[in-house]
Amino acid sequence: MGEFQLAADQIQSFRKNGHICLRQVIGRAEAAEFRKVVNAAVQMHAAQNRDSQVPLKDRDTYGKAFLKHMNLWTMDNGVREFVLHQRFGKIATELLGVDGVRVYHDQALYKEPGGGLTPWHQDQYYWPVDTNNTVTMWMPLVDITEDMGMLTFASGSHTKGYLGTLPISDESEEVFNKYIAENDMSIHCEKSMQAGDATFHYGWNLHSAPPNSANTMREVITVIWVADGCRVTEPINDNQRRDLSRWMPGLKPGDVVASDLNPVTYHRNANACVS
Repeated sequence: MGEFQLAADQIQSFRKNGHICLRQVIGRAEAAEFRKVVNAAVQMHAAQNRDSQVPLKDRDTYGKAFLKHMNLWTMDNGVREFVLHQRFGKIATELLGVDGVRVYHDQALYKEPGGGLTPWHQDQYYWPVDTNNTVTMWMPLVDITEDMGMLTFASGSHTKGYLGTLPISDESEEVFNKYIAENDMSIHCEKSMQAGDATFHYGWNLHSAPPNSANTMREVITVIWVADGCRVTEPINDNQRRDLSRWMPGLKPGDVVASDLNPVTYHRNANACVS
């Protein structure tokens, strides 16, 4: 993979709206190859994950939203090549306007046929970090349409910052639906995306996804980055306490986010740096 060239108006749009869709961040052939790698890692992880084996009808709202497989880059060299690739890190760095980025973690988010809605939420509710310069890449590995569970954004919501202790739940769906309506926020959802397209959104951006009413799996890989140099904050909820121990092992509040699980994937002053 070579570099992906961002235009100035794309960066401006991202910072204004809190999200952007970029077409063919990787080519369809590359996406097909990475799909094989990610699917193999997902299958291996699923065999070890009891949550993946619970029937859809027996799960709660969060469990029905997607099958989740996290930090696959630490388990498989092919996924590692994908997640740590500086093409993606460079896009994240330029969108945020920072010097460099570190991986927070990856997630494969597979929404099954018949899978439920993903309620409105803010990703950064889960993250004990002291920066607003956080971004998630959401990349389908198959062509998807709106009825498969397309990511949906409340434009400009990232400028509101932290909006309360609301994990992904029925409550977050209800509260944020009301908040979005009361603040007359514009809702944006792509009609379709090809394998290798990707959306990027700030950690504070409100987003959701409808149910998968199609008969095929929505296969998506996500990567989250934080600005290089940011620090751990004191966790303010149990989810942040879990994130600290899981994604930043050995670190404590005040430490720079730089555990072995948070490598630099791109830096303006050291383009090839992966540490």
